[in-house]
Amino acid sequence: MARIGMLTPSSNTVLEPVTSRLLDDLNRESRDGRERCGVREAATAHFARVRVTEISLEARSDGQFADEPMLAAAALLADAKADLLVWNGTSGSWLGLERDLALVRAIEAATGIRATTSSLAMKEAYERLGVRRLGLVTPYADDVNARIAERYRELGLECAPALGCGIRENERFARVPEETIEAMIVEAAGSGRLDAIAVVCTNVNAASLAVRMESVLGIPVLDSVAATAWQALGLLGIDGRSLAGRWGRIFEYG
Repeated sequence: MARIGMLTPSSNTVLEPVTSRLLDDLNRESRDGRERCGVREAATAHFARVRVTEISLEARSDGQFADEPMLAAAALLADAKADLLVWNGTSGSWLGLERDLALVRAIEAATGIRATTSSLAMKEAYERLGVRRLGLVTPYADDVNARIAERYRELGLECAPALGCGIRENERFARVPEETIEAMIVEAAGSGRLDAIAVVCTNVNAASLAVRMESVLGIPVLDSVAATAWQALGLLGIDGRSLAGRWGRIFEYG
């Protein structure tokens, strides 16, 4: 059994239950197929919180993502003998992936445990799916979305369009109705020829919409929570392809 340690924004109420349901599905498949070998579970997730309450371009928002609180949370997860440590937040999408890569190096140096982030997971998903032009859907304010689009252009990705809800309080992201997220996904897909839709935020539940939306739209719908779990399983050498029919096309690349 692999243990995934997830550094979690303090006001996030989505990623824990969604990740747990996703891994429950995976573990059910593992028990059904491998119980005679004595394997009970493929992976479990364990969470430590880091204070994050606001998403904006202000210095007070950026300061929430400093290394010190991240390393403190990572140390607690290291006590649980986690096999992988994940910053399950998308701050790297507007602060830049170099910030995430530096955090990964700091966590690995401090704990000796391999690390990654949600933004690095999304980048890998884009690469695996051959995405160059995407529709961006977030709960964020327009200035944050514009910064994400700018960072994505640096990676060779075009965001056309970038749709948001204008919210800055992180806890409120989870209150955006699934119907609203679904409507935004459909609106984004109608803007032109896209390679994928990306829902960038780990505090909105687009994971449960992905399969239905992919069937309707004919393109991948990437949810940040699901993509993070997908990459984590891959880094741990766990086959997650059985999840594709319930959690999205990206798991076909498990």
